[in-house]
This record gives sequence, structure tokens and C-alpha cells, in this order.
Amino acid sequence: MGNIFDYLTWRGDLTFTQDPPNAVDALIFSTLTYVDYGEKAARDPDTAVTLRECTEEFFSLEDPEGRARSKKDVELLRRAAETVRFGQCRLCLFQSRFLPEQETQFAAMTFLPDDGTMFLAYRGTDNSLVGWKEDFNMTFQQTIPAQRLAQEYIRQAALAYTAPMRVAGHSKGGNLAVFAAARCSPTVRKRILTVYNNDGPGFTKYMIGDPGYNAIVPRIRTYIPQSSVIGMLLEHEEPFLVIRSKSVGLMQHDPYSWEVEGPNFLQVAEVTESSQFLDATIKNWFASMTNQERNRLVEVLYSLLTTGEVENAVDIFQPKNIRAYVKTLSSDADMRHILSTEFQGLLEAAKKARASMGEAKALPPDKSEELRVESGELGVMSEE
Repeated sequence: MGNIFDYLTWRGDLTFTQDPPNAVDALIFSTLTYVDYGEKAARDPDTAVTLRECTEEFFSLEDPEGRARSKKDVELLRRAAETVRFGQCRLCLFQSRFLPEQETQFAAMTFLPDDGTMFLAYRGTDNSLVGWKEDFNMTFQQTIPAQRLAQEYIRQAALAYTAPMRVAGHSKGGNLAVFAAARCSPTVRKRILTVYNNDGPGFTKYMIGDPGYNAIVPRIRTYIPQSSVIGMLLEHEEPFLVIRSKSVGLMQHDPYSWEVEGPNFLQVAEVTESSQFLDATIKNWFASMTNQERNRLVEVLYSLLTTGEVENAVDIFQPKNIRAYVKTLSSDADMRHILSTEFQGLLEAAKKARASMGEAKALPPDKSEELRVESGELGVMSEE
């Protein structure tokens, strides 16, 4: 089976008027947010230019690959811009905020397909340590800065254009899409056709009873890979569809690993046992800690990581940084005690999860079969 690159080959010659936006399109729009575009993407709404024009400008900039999360993101931009389907979409209202001192990493943009709708896409976590720190803050803060920026962004986009809208994001971007749709005004919310959450984490329990969240739940489409970790975090009220991935473990979070055939994702009946185990372990672990204890753990971990020369997540396991962590831990008894205590709690949470899964195995297993998921095939998939 193919992936989103193959989808561009299969469906790229069809306009959105000919073939309305679907979940695979939403994943592509979401992934295109991982690129830092040039000035054309930030122009006034009245002078929005096509993705193809933005791409031409992007490749004229110095070090274009350095302006994206990965080489695959650059390749996706190039190939999407070459298609009729995405290349003629207008792109505007690009915003990007990176504020380390405020532990904020945020970006969003609006695409205008030829079908008369608008597609708001939020960027997920980038490679920065600040971005990951903001994600961890979700475990104890009711709202993080990126969520507040997402709420303001949908308000601004709704003022700029009056078209019906779809909202999407991958990873943290999926969480931001849901948050923005839940917290926007009722007038704006009525214009939302669908919210696409691609393996984005949920929320702390405060959000589950929010009237705006409950109102938008029927229009949320959440997709997670079969070994999902990120998308299973925290609380979700909406159902989710499990997608087959070519990768293993945490690498399934990569949108390029999700299997696609034609305009469809391929679905499996449920997440893997390892995903269920990790989900139960983390939920048990969080439940054993107060918000203050979660806050303390996140701050201690961040403090430890920043003792090394770490700016991006990929730097964490470099040998010189590991040596810096060991040196810090050897001289900081309080830090050692906090980490030892909380990770002992993690081990206990894992034992509890394993025991509960062992009890569940005593029940007759459900038969599962691989399904093909098509837009509109299931009731939960159809747009209102």
C-alpha cells in the first residue's frame, strides 16, 4: 500500500471541486505546516497566492531544507505544489511564533481550495526542546500558550473569510485544532464542517465537560496509528479510527508511515497490545500524581536536559549531553530523589497496567479484521 506521496500521484490531477476534501487531504494540509514559508504566505487575505507560487519563493530562499522539520516535508511541499489539486490552492495567514522564554512554539496557516471552503491547519511539535516542553506542560496546565494562540487564530481567520471551514493538525497541531474549534464563538463554530485530529493528544479532564468541546465532538475525526503513543495521551471524548502504519512503535507517529490506498486510509480494528499497555501505564502514572507533582517532574526533567547542549530533541541522546546529565545528577541530590521517586511510580503504574491487561485477556477476544476506511463510509466519518 502507498502513503501520502502516492496519494498525490493517484489523486493530484483532481481538483477539490471534482473530488471534495477527505481525511488524507487533511493529513497533507497538516503536514505542510511543518515548513516555514516566505513572505508570500503571510500577505493580506485579499492577495493570497497559490501554494505553487509560495513554493517557488520557498526554494529561492537560502537553505530551504533548514526551514522545514525534515527533508520529507520539503519533498512533500515540492510534490504537492506540482499537482493540480494542491498547487492551485491559495495559501495565506501564515503565522509562526517561537518564544523560548514563554515556552511557546506555534504555527498555523489557511489554505483556500477551489471548492469555496477554507482549511485551517495547525503545526504540531517541531524538533525544538521548547516545543516538547510545551507539550509536557499539557499534563498539568489547563491551557498552554499555543492553545490560546490557536483560539485567536481561528477568530482572525473567520473574520478574514466567510467560507465554511475545516480545521486540522498533526500531533500537537491536532490538539490545537480541537481546542480552537471548541473555544471559538458559537457563530464561528457553526461554520466548521469537520475537525481532523491526526494522532494529537487529548486534554486534562477539565476540557471534557466544556460546552464548546461537547458541541464540536460529533464533528471531530481522530486518527491514530495502531501503535499510537502520542494520540492516546490524556483524555478524549470523541471516538478514534486506527490506521495501519508501515513503521513500528513511536515511529508510527510519522505521517509518512500511514498507509493510504486511493483517497482512503487503511484501518485496523484496534490499537496494538503494546499501545494499550503504554496508554494504561501513562494514565495510571498520571493518576498517581497531583498537578503539582507533574509540574515538578516536568521542570526537573527540562532542567536536566538543558544542562547539556540541547536545543533540538535529536540532540538529547548525544554522548556529550548524556555525560552532562550524569554529571548533573551526581551533584544534585534533590534532582536524583525527585526523579527516582516519580520513576518508581512509573514502574508501579506499569505493573498495574500489566495486571489489568492480564485480567482482560481472560475474556474471549474479539475477532478483528482489516478494514478499508473511506470518507463517508462510516457514520462517524460523514460531514454534517
